[in-house]
Amino acid sequence: MASLTLKNLPDGLLRALRKAADKDRRSVTQEIIHLLESALGTAERRAPRSADSDAQIAAWRKLAGKWESDADRTTEARRIMDRRTSGREVDF
Repeated sequence: MASLTLKNLPDGLLRALRKAADKDRRSVTQEIIHLLESALGTAERRAPRSADSDAQIAAWRKLAGKWESDADRTTEARRIMDRRTSGREVDF
Protein backbone atom coordinates (compact mmCIF):
# COMPACT_ATOMS: atom_id res chain seq x y z
CA MET A 1 0.00 0.00 0.00
CA ALA A 2 1.27 3.48 -0.81
CA SER A 3 2.07 6.23 1.68
CA LEU A 4 1.37 9.94 1.40
CA THR A 5 2.87 12.88 3.28
CA LEU A 6 0.87 16.08 3.64
CA LYS A 7 2.86 19.28 3.98
CA ASN A 8 1.70 22.76 4.97
CA LEU A 9 -1.58 21.45 6.39
CA PRO A 10 -3.39 24.38 8.01
CA ASP A 11 -3.69 24.05 11.80
CA GLY A 12 -7.46 24.55 11.68
CA LEU A 13 -7.87 21.75 9.16
CA LEU A 14 -5.79 19.39 11.30
CA ARG A 15 -7.92 20.27 14.35
CA ALA A 16 -11.08 19.57 12.34
CA LEU A 17 -9.68 16.25 11.13
CA ARG A 18 -8.76 15.21 14.67
CA LYS A 19 -12.21 16.19 15.93
CA ALA A 20 -13.95 14.26 13.13
CA ALA A 21 -11.71 11.23 13.67
CA ASP A 22 -12.41 11.27 17.40
CA LYS A 23 -16.15 11.58 16.82
CA ASP A 24 -16.11 8.62 14.41
CA ARG A 25 -13.65 6.64 16.56
CA ARG A 26 -11.06 6.49 13.80
CA SER A 27 -7.41 7.39 13.60
CA VAL A 28 -6.64 10.59 11.69
CA THR A 29 -5.27 8.42 8.86
CA GLN A 30 -8.45 6.33 8.75
CA GLU A 31 -10.55 9.49 8.77
CA ILE A 32 -8.59 11.00 5.86
CA ILE A 33 -8.96 7.78 3.85
CA HIS A 34 -12.68 7.70 4.63
CA LEU A 35 -13.13 11.34 3.57
CA LEU A 36 -11.13 10.86 0.37
CA GLU A 37 -13.08 7.73 -0.55
CA SER A 38 -16.36 9.54 0.10
CA ALA A 39 -15.31 12.61 -1.90
CA LEU A 40 -14.02 10.59 -4.84
CA GLY A 41 -16.90 8.12 -4.86
CA THR A 42 -14.65 5.12 -4.27
CA ALA A 43 -16.00 4.20 -0.85
CA GLU A 44 -17.59 0.81 -0.41
CA ARG A 45 -21.31 1.12 -0.69
CA ARG A 46 -22.72 0.81 2.81
CA ALA A 47 -26.29 1.16 3.92
CA PRO A 48 -26.77 4.69 5.19
CA ARG A 49 -27.43 5.02 8.90
CA SER A 50 -31.03 5.66 9.72
CA ALA A 51 -32.27 8.62 11.73
CA ASP A 52 -32.98 6.14 14.54
CA SER A 53 -29.34 5.02 14.53
CA ASP A 54 -28.12 8.60 14.59
CA ALA A 55 -30.47 9.38 17.50
CA GLN A 56 -29.24 6.32 19.41
CA ILE A 57 -25.60 7.26 18.88
CA ALA A 58 -26.32 10.81 20.03
CA ALA A 59 -28.05 9.47 23.16
CA TRP A 60 -25.08 7.21 23.98
CA ARG A 61 -22.63 10.08 23.54
CA LYS A 62 -24.77 12.28 25.80
CA LEU A 63 -24.78 9.60 28.51
CA ALA A 64 -21.11 8.68 28.24
CA GLY A 65 -19.27 9.41 31.46
CA LYS A 66 -22.40 10.50 33.34
CA TRP A 67 -23.35 7.31 35.15
CA GLU A 68 -22.85 7.42 38.91
CA SER A 69 -22.99 4.46 41.24
CA ASP A 70 -24.75 4.46 44.58
CA ALA A 71 -21.70 2.70 46.03
CA ASP A 72 -18.15 3.87 46.67
CA ARG A 73 -15.50 3.06 44.04
CA THR A 74 -14.06 0.05 45.83
CA THR A 75 -17.49 -1.55 46.32
CA GLU A 76 -18.51 -0.83 42.73
CA ALA A 77 -15.24 -2.23 41.39
CA ARG A 78 -15.82 -5.40 43.43
CA ARG A 79 -19.40 -5.70 42.08
CA ILE A 80 -18.14 -5.39 38.52
CA MET A 81 -15.33 -7.89 39.04
CA ASP A 82 -17.67 -10.39 40.72
CA ARG A 83 -19.97 -10.31 37.70
CA ARG A 84 -17.21 -10.82 35.13
CA THR A 85 -16.63 -14.17 33.54
CA SER A 86 -13.54 -16.02 34.63
CA GLY A 87 -10.40 -15.03 32.83
CA ARG A 88 -7.16 -13.35 33.68
CA GLU A 89 -6.31 -12.33 37.23
CA VAL A 90 -6.89 -8.70 38.15
CA ASP A 91 -5.10 -6.94 40.99
CA PHE A 92 -6.86 -4.24 43.00
